[in-house]
Amino acid sequence: MTPADWCMSVVTEPTSHRDLPTDADQPTVPIPADDQPTVMMRAVEEPTRLIPAVDGAERPTAEIPAVRPRGAHTPAGGGRRILGLPRPAFAGVAALAGLAVVGGALTALDAKDQVPMHTRVLGIDIGGRSEKDATRELVNGLGDRVQSPLTVRIGDQTTTVDPQRVGLTLDVEATVARAADSAPNPIKLIFGRDVAPVVSVDAEKLADAVAPTATKAGHAMTLPKITFSGLTPKATYPVAGEGVTQDAAAAAVTSGWLRQAEIVMPLTVITPKTSAADVDHLLAEVAEPAVAAPVTVNTDRGSFTVSRQAIAKSLVLKSDKYGLITPKVSEPKLRAALADELAGVEIQPQDASVRLADGTVKIMASQGGELVDTEQLAKDLLTILGQESGRSVAAAVEAVAAKTTESDLAALGIKEQVSTFTTHFSGGEDRNRNIIQVAKEVDGAVVKPGETFSLNGYTGERSYAQGYIDAPVILDGKLVKAVGGGISQFTTTLFNASYYAGLEDVFHKPHSYYISRYPSVIESTIYYPTLDMKFRNNTPYGVLIDTSTTSDSVTVTMWSTKVYDSVTTEWGPRRDVTQAKTVHLKDAGCVPAVGGIGFAQDAWRVMKSDGREVAREKFSWRYDAEPHFVCD
Repeated sequence: MTPADWCMSVVTEPTSHRDLPTDADQPTVPIPADDQPTVMMRAVEEPTRLIPAVDGAERPTAEIPAVRPRGAHTPAGGGRRILGLPRPAFAGVAALAGLAVVGGALTALDAKDQVPMHTRVLGIDIGGRSEKDATRELVNGLGDRVQSPLTVRIGDQTTTVDPQRVGLTLDVEATVARAADSAPNPIKLIFGRDVAPVVSVDAEKLADAVAPTATKAGHAMTLPKITFSGLTPKATYPVAGEGVTQDAAAAAVTSGWLRQAEIVMPLTVITPKTSAADVDHLLAEVAEPAVAAPVTVNTDRGSFTVSRQAIAKSLVLKSDKYGLITPKVSEPKLRAALADELAGVEIQPQDASVRLADGTVKIMASQGGELVDTEQLAKDLLTILGQESGRSVAAAVEAVAAKTTESDLAALGIKEQVSTFTTHFSGGEDRNRNIIQVAKEVDGAVVKPGETFSLNGYTGERSYAQGYIDAPVILDGKLVKAVGGGISQFTTTLFNASYYAGLEDVFHKPHSYYISRYPSVIESTIYYPTLDMKFRNNTPYGVLIDTSTTSDSVTVTMWSTKVYDSVTTEWGPRRDVTQAKTVHLKDAGCVPAVGGIGFAQDAWRVMKSDGREVAREKFSWRYDAEPHFVCD
């Protein structure tokens, strides 16, 4: 028998150090193989042998090659001694220890709903726990880390990203389930293992969030488009840029979040999806033929013409953010361009409305209408704009119900006056025309429960076309003339009416300078589109806004159902008073002013029900000292 064919039994009884053989001992005698399970050691080139097992059955022996260091001495007895123990005996003890460890590891794997020992997620040890306890341990261990902004580096630029803004989330339960379900190498159970967290992110939102930084680090694409100058199409050709793709951004964040202090996103060349050749094709096959002739539209209520100009205004040939041009006819632009033509074949629906008559709230009935299906018309137009002849389509006229009916308004509970507020102005000023104009526009507006009323949103841009004129406004700390000046007086009046109705203040901004005709702190300015005044109807009832004007005043009254018995204001004293300075201006649009003091002040809105205070809100503002403006 050669050393490569040795067969030895593993001794399972404890052995003390003094019982171990020394270098002077005689070679050990193998213990009969039928007493204990055996481990066969053979040469690499030898075939697998069958040896008797304890139960008498023959099984393949484990293939463990015998590898000796070059020049190693093999002592008598058939094995090299290690730490005074002949190699076969040492191997037996080591195998016994290994089996014990592996057995324990396999036991850990067999535990149901339990995370294997020494398992880590993001540096947090969750091993040996039930999935429920491991989930709690991971949540506690992470703390606020999942809510903290992450730092992103792109080239030489860095930025921070709010995880919530981009839908970046860690699924803790799924992560723990992954850790519990996976079957690790038993050796890893000895030294520990790390399980990757289950992370998800909205790739599109993430790419949009880092796009400005990517543009600084690289450069943006030139997006292709075709626009019309009158009836002539003008092309903008695409140019490749350098930035971060959605996939690269998502991969960098999901692999590095909570593990790296800084997420690095690679810059790559990004090419618009519509090429220069595609743009030329769109010019020749879509844009130019589209405006070559008008289109006739036939309906059951008559026919009308879509002019070449209307086609040019409504045909959209602009790319998306990826540089892809998808031709379409914009339905809103088409309807706007055909306003006069549609008026000849349509009947506009009328919503039910609330009006005041002799101090009583009355509901005016709604009325249905008949409108051209311009959404479908826009799609049908696109299919024939490339044709030289046969440029006509049929369009359906559909019955349309009013958006708001009598029953809708009746359910809103608009039955009594809940607040009113009046401000005064001097007669004969240009600004008065603007105040009266905006009051007419807002009169009769209904704010339903939960809705937010935006003055800018309701009136849109206040321009000359709507009947507004130039009047003084405060701009950059100076009085100048601008279209719509004076609107802030109506804004203050509307704000106070909503304030004393107990409605929620969403946004308002007092004037830079104190104006004595308004209540200090409880007032508001406005400037389209950057400054707005918004309030929310936080009651269960609808609110009707009623406005009225005289030659020297404007009044806003709110009608609804009272929520509070009373709403009042308590003002604190003025503090930190500053004096006006004289300023000489040479601006062409300069408006002189006598000036006024500056100060800070607080005000509290106090709301009471059944005679007791139920809510109190603090408002604070600081007014700058208004300079004494002298126009040179």
